[in-house]
Amino acid sequence: MAIRHFLSLLDLSPTELNHIIKRAIELKALRNQGVNAPLFHNKVLGMLFEKSSTRTRVSFEAGMAQMGGSALFLSSRDTQLGRGEPIEDSARVISRMLDLVMIRTFGHNVLQRFAQHSRVPVINALSDSYHPCQLLADIQTYTEHRGNPQGKTVAWIGDGNNMCHSYINAARQCNFELRIACPEGYEPDQSLLNAAGDRVQMVRKPIDAVRNANWVATDVWASMGQETEHEERIRTFAGFLVDHELMSHASSDAVFMHCLPAHRGEEVSAELLEDNTISLVWDEAENRLHAQKALIEFLLKHSSSIN
Repeated sequence: MAIRHFLSLLDLSPTELNHIIKRAIELKALRNQGVNAPLFHNKVLGMLFEKSSTRTRVSFEAGMAQMGGSALFLSSRDTQLGRGEPIEDSARVISRMLDLVMIRTFGHNVLQRFAQHSRVPVINALSDSYHPCQLLADIQTYTEHRGNPQGKTVAWIGDGNNMCHSYINAARQCNFELRIACPEGYEPDQSLLNAAGDRVQMVRKPIDAVRNANWVATDVWASMGQETEHEERIRTFAGFLVDHELMSHASSDAVFMHCLPAHRGEEVSAELLEDNTISLVWDEAENRLHAQKALIEFLLKHSSSIN
């Protein structure tokens, strides 16, 4: 059986994506009932971190424990990768000892090269190009609160970054309209826009993206590794704050999402972030746990057998 990897949302078919979202909702319900099926018994997830994280580490590590498996945390200081060992060599060795590998890194090519030489599924837990695990949680969250996102309008406000790229892929997979508002020079990758076709529209003014939208999302203006650009980006992104006034132009039942951590008063107002009639950020963060358990179950089932 071929090994299945999850480096972007496009590694799943729309049907498979829908299955994972439904399963995540089921696993969440079971967790809330105090039921944790040991489906990952004796399975070990390796977690390779070149970028630090709160939600990613906690959700993967807790998810493996809840499902009867275990997780091994490795920073760049803990492996020979941090001392210059070729990615290909590390992949060959590590994948002989583990059942899955999760990587949070900078360059997307690191994931691609590792996956090419891995004997087990590789999961993209964030790269500079994509953050697909977060989109699983976001889609699950919208589905729980508003139903299937197919045919809906989603607005992305801010930088054309890895989250924006994953929203573009989600528009293709879930068949919703995505409107992206970003300053000139901060657009997402043009090849992704071309591939998405009429599913995605670029605008300059946030109000044009948000108008009548069902779902509004944003992210920090300076991502990890861009700290030196922070002050310049604050000036460039002036006017891209998502607050109650901007949300008033969206649909009356619109929801707000942010992958966190958030900079209150920059990309989102504190008042909106804490308004649980609109903001779903805390459910969204929790759903990383459930969506990733469903993803791991899927990858193990489609790469080897779970007893």
